[in-house]
Amino acid sequence: MRAEHPMVVLVDAYGTGRHLRAAFAGLGAQVVHLSSTPEPLKSLKAPDLSSYAAALVAADPVETARRLAELRPALVVAGQEPGVPLADLMSEMLGLPTNGSALSAARRDKYLMIEAVRKAGVRCARQFRSDDADAIAAWAGEQDGRPVVVKPLAASGAQGVSICTDPNQARGAARAILGTVTMYGETNTEVLAQSYLAGTEYIVDTVSCRGERYDAGVWRYDKRRRGARNVSHRDVLVPPDDPVVAELTAYTHDVLDALGIEFGAAHAEVMMTPDGPALVEVGARMNGAMHPDFDAGCCGADQARASALAWLRPEEFAEEFAGRTYRRLREAFVYHVATDFAGLVESVDASVLAEIDALESVRAVTVKPSPGDWLRPTVDLPSSPLTVHMAHADAAALARDQARVLALSKEVFQLA
Repeated sequence: MRAEHPMVVLVDAYGTGRHLRAAFAGLGAQVVHLSSTPEPLKSLKAPDLSSYAAALVAADPVETARRLAELRPALVVAGQEPGVPLADLMSEMLGLPTNGSALSAARRDKYLMIEAVRKAGVRCARQFRSDDADAIAAWAGEQDGRPVVVKPLAASGAQGVSICTDPNQARGAARAILGTVTMYGETNTEVLAQSYLAGTEYIVDTVSCRGERYDAGVWRYDKRRRGARNVSHRDVLVPPDDPVVAELTAYTHDVLDALGIEFGAAHAEVMMTPDGPALVEVGARMNGAMHPDFDAGCCGADQARASALAWLRPEEFAEEFAGRTYRRLREAFVYHVATDFAGLVESVDASVLAEIDALESVRAVTVKPSPGDWLRPTVDLPSSPLTVHMAHADAAALARDQARVLALSKEVFQLA
């Protein structure tokens, strides 16, 4: 018998994780927020805690589990990347549906992630980790002149990722990472170097339930080179009948199996190389650009609702989603606007934003910097000042409106 108002605990529902609250509430659940850190992470869009039944802050694991047990929750679910280990541990300790804690570290640490995938016999990059920039340079020098990728162990949004063509570049990239803080508030004490994967990079979004899966979307990265980095320009929705989709999703399912992801959303980045798919990285959480209305209008469903069903109503998920693939109802992409401007944001012009929002192809506009924040030249996703979700039946209309968005974006921020 289904509980009338089951209790769901969301851990760190930053960014797109906030959409899970509405999705669970839509299924009749009461939703509590649990923060894994004493203070909110300033680099991520914070959840509106007033919309939750209660807001808690984690203490030591035993005490946190005791406090949660008093609420008699049906689920403990990660809302964003930093909350994955805590959600895994709490759900396991409370005997709830869980991905378990045994592979939690491999779902966050990119070195452990690739090693788990390699152990399962799934194609992946060569790699090396170290807290010594000279050691990173030495490893790069052993790659027979091939480029290497140097990046943090547990960041997102291409933060700190550099493509290096020689050991000196690798050394410099490692030094630039060591000691810095990721968007998740974690200090980079080590650096990861990997063999460069040549090919076309894709996003593969999924939702799992007891190991059965829904392929929620495949998006092709359209990137632009900015300095030593390839920066996301657009995420372009791929038609589900494109042969590459079946190959990418089958490969991603193998990756999820290797990482023990049996429940909930996952967001994978996969390179289609001449030898086949190879994992860049995967997060046990939703796509960071996921927008429920946009995804439902373009793909037929959104990852938040599918995730809520997978966790809370497995039988309904099985009937509606298991073993199925998204649809492409119209051409669509997520446009990550880049900027070369730098300075303190004095104001944001609401009239310019309204003009962007009124364009025929625009479905949603997300503004990242607020007055008082620093605008900086775009080098990764966090430093893209605008995210614009765009869809239209006519590709020409999309191209026209994208050009207009770019022109108007230069007028959005007034700098002091």
